[in-house]
Amino acid sequence: MIRDFVISLRSVLVLWGLTVIIYPLFILLVGQLFFPFQANGSLLTNAQGQVVGSALIGQSFTSDEYFLSRPSVIDYSETAEAVPTGLSGASNLAPSNPELMEQIEFELERLQTANIQPTADLLYASGSGLDPHISVESAQAQVERIAESRALPVEVVLDLISEHTEGRFLGIFGEPGVNVLRLNLALDQIIEG
Repeated sequence: MIRDFVISLRSVLVLWGLTVIIYPLFILLVGQLFFPFQANGSLLTNAQGQVVGSALIGQSFTSDEYFLSRPSVIDYSETAEAVPTGLSGASNLAPSNPELMEQIEFELERLQTANIQPTADLLYASGSGLDPHISVESAQAQVERIAESRALPVEVVLDLISEHTEGRFLGIFGEPGVNVLRLNLALDQIIEG
């Protein structure tokens, strides 16, 4: 019986060492060597080298000089006083929920006030509520507002959208989209450059 206990204990310790120490260290090493940008959060910096966000998480932009992103279901970066809740994910509101309709009506009014043709991306949060991308159509709906507020030719803004349009994943999955944070950073580089 003691012999069986020792064998069992040894097996548990070996498996624990493999799954808790060796495997995580191996994955960390592979991530840092071959995918350092992704492994460290896909952080984007501005021209001054300051981290301004992640390419993987959408942010709210309210200034007329920036492209608007999809509505988010949480205020994870809205104000400096905001307390991080650690929450991420969709609201899971059913189509029959009056709160969902209120959110959509609020977004519709905001877009109409900004003189932007509403698109699905600009009205509804993504499934995760954190999507950093909008469709090319949603970006193009904002071109005139951006061009006017930044005193840029419309063609320059359209060219930026084309340059920052990401194709389908593996060439077949999803639709082409534009990462809003990357696009807004490119807009700032035009002004600064």
